[in-house]
Amino acid sequence: MKKRISLAFFLLMATWFGMSAQNVQLHYDLGHSLYHDLTPRGSVTTTVEMFKPDKWGSTFMFTDIDYKNDGVMGAYWEIAREFNVSHNKQFAAHIEYNGGVGTGEVAANQYYGARYQHAVLLGGAWNWHNADFSTTFSLQAMYKYYFKNSHTGARPFNGFQTTAVWGVQLAGGKLTCSGFADLWYDPTVKGKLIFLSEPQFWFNMNKLKGWNDINLSVGTEIEVSHNFVWNEKGENDKFYAIPTLALKWTF
Repeated sequence: MKKRISLAFFLLMATWFGMSAQNVQLHYDLGHSLYHDLTPRGSVTTTVEMFKPDKWGSTFMFTDIDYKNDGVMGAYWEIAREFNVSHNKQFAAHIEYNGGVGTGEVAANQYYGARYQHAVLLGGAWNWHNADFSTTFSLQAMYKYYFKNSHTGARPFNGFQTTAVWGVQLAGGKLTCSGFADLWYDPTVKGKLIFLSEPQFWFNMNKLKGWNDINLSVGTEIEVSHNFVWNEKGENDKFYAIPTLALKWTF
């Protein structure tokens, strides 16, 4: 299951300018083509994102839905709330929830389903931008608590997560480079740390002359991770760099 925070640039812009945003993305995943041990990996993911600021702070949420050729194979979502604690909105208190469910095939006509060990995160955020908001950056440091999972027998545990979010607008807004990098503690994996980063690169069609009403972006996302992706051997102790071919419509 993928984790995405692709509103990186627009989220921070909206925080300071008071705008809201929603988008829908379609990703074709190339992992099964590039890595022989990722053949069970789904090829198609849709993502729905929403960001809305208010006078106290902002709310951000997204849902990823993964597909196989015979239907939906899993879903994951996150919702985060920030409360401004400084007048310039650079510092904020952050609370977040992560959770989801996945399915898979173990043999012909034999399937499994599992609920992810859901988690809550509490901490703080520091947000920065340059003078014209063409470059933005956010850094978060959070306490992370995983709840007991009766479905898999996973025990509850305490941990931490650090997150960096960035966005850069280039070529008069025609190009957007955005993304995030997470590092979090998980005692169930080798080395007890999981790293995940998903830089995205978009060409924004509405910046072309005569295309102002076409809010379509075309681009790619590269999932760079260590100890995160589960392969067909039931292991998640490897490094992967997995690109997608992607479309995004912003409402």
